[in-house]
Amino acid sequence: MKSLYTASHAPDAHLIRSYLEAHGIAASVRGEYLIGGIGELPVDVCRVWIADDRDFARADQLVREYLRGDAERLHRGEGWLCPGCREAIEGQFTDCWRCGTARPET
Repeated sequence: MKSLYTASHAPDAHLIRSYLEAHGIAASVRGEYLIGGIGELPVDVCRVWIADDRDFARADQLVREYLRGDAERLHRGEGWLCPGCREAIEGQFTDCWRCGTARPET
């Protein structure tokens, strides 16, 4: 297990973890409950960890692309309509934010 990303807060760490898992890389968040101790503890307590060290290089590249906004730019204008609840979803998302239905295959 290897530390990949230091987050400024727990939601940021969980977004990165979810993004990695959506790309087939097992990851976990550690230290999220220590954020309340900032000032008493080091500031880099909330981290995303990669389960398999062999995935580190690919995971690092994915995080860099995510932080640059590559996925959003790549899928801009490719919105889709959720078949479950009819919500309009932006193209970079693979699941409906409202009901959790997966994006249908095209």
